[in-house]
Amino acid sequence: MLTWEVKETLADNGETIDTKLVRALQQEGRASYQDLARDLGLPRATVSARLRELLDTHTVRVVAAVDPAFLGQHVIAHVSVVASGPVRQIAERLAEWSEAVLVSAVGGTHDLVAEIRVSTHDELHGVLTQLREHPNVAYIDTLVYTRVVKGFFISQYAGEVTIDHVDTQLIEILQQDGRTSYRDLAAAVGLTPTAVRSRVQRLLDARIIRISAVESRGAGGRQLSMGVGLNLAGDNDAVLELLRSSSHVEFVAQTVGRFDAIATLAAQSPRDLLAQLEEIRSLPGVSRTDSWLHLEVVKEDYARRIL
Repeated sequence: MLTWEVKETLADNGETIDTKLVRALQQEGRASYQDLARDLGLPRATVSARLRELLDTHTVRVVAAVDPAFLGQHVIAHVSVVASGPVRQIAERLAEWSEAVLVSAVGGTHDLVAEIRVSTHDELHGVLTQLREHPNVAYIDTLVYTRVVKGFFISQYAGEVTIDHVDTQLIEILQQDGRTSYRDLAAAVGLTPTAVRSRVQRLLDARIIRISAVESRGAGGRQLSMGVGLNLAGDNDAVLELLRSSSHVEFVAQTVGRFDAIATLAAQSPRDLLAQLEEIRSLPGVSRTDSWLHLEVVKEDYARRIL
C-alpha cells in the first residue's frame, strides 16, 4: 500500500492563516465567514479581515466557472511552447484567444504553457496551427487530457439539466464575483433572495458550475506554483489518488503524450516546492518527472459566455 507523509513547517500544521483560508475557499468559494472561522478554528473577525484584505488587494479572486462538459468543451489540452524570440508576445497573443483559459510564462525546458479548451480535436488542430504560425514560436508540444482527477474549476458535469435566462444571468454575475450576496443577486435578476439561493444551489448540485478561488502566482503573487509531468509505471490509479488527496497539489490530470499525468503544486518558497517534488519522485510507480516553475501567469480566466 502506498503512503505519502507531507511534512509541515509553518505555524501549528505547516500553513499560514492565509494559506488555510485560500484552500478552504478553493473547496467552497461561497462559504460564510462563520463556517470558515469554524473550519479553520479562528475568530470570525480574523477570518473576515484576512479575506477582505486578500480580495481587496486582488491577491485572490473567488469566481464561478462553468464546467467544460456543460459548454461542450470535450477536448482539453496542455500546450508547451519553446520560443525563438520574446515569449511575452506569444503569451499576449494567446491570452486574447477565448480557447485559452490559462497562459503562463515558465522556467524549464519550455518557455510558456497554456491550457486550451475546445469542442473537437479538429478545433484543437486549428488552434495549434495558428499558434505555430506566430513568428516567435520555435515549436510546441501538446498533451491531451484523458481525465481530470483534480481541478478546482472542473465540476464533472454529467447530467441533462436545462437552464433559463435567469440562470444564465446569475452565472454571468458569479463568474465575475463568486461571493456576490444573494440579496445583490436577487436585485439583479428580479427575484427574492430565497429563490436565488435555490437556483444557485441547483447549479452547484447539477455540477454546471463550481465556485472556487483563483490566487495570484509567480513573482507578483503570494505563493509559488510548479507544474510537474510524470511518467508512471505500475499502479497509476494509486499514484493519482495520492496526488489528488494531497492539499499541496491543486490540479491533476491523466494525459496522452510525453507524460502519463501532469500536476500543479503550490507552496510559499522554493524550498517547500522542492520538498513536495521530492515526495512525488519518491512515490512507488513514478518512474520519471519533469518540472517547470510558473514565473508569471499572464491569464487565468475561466469565465465563459453561455449562448
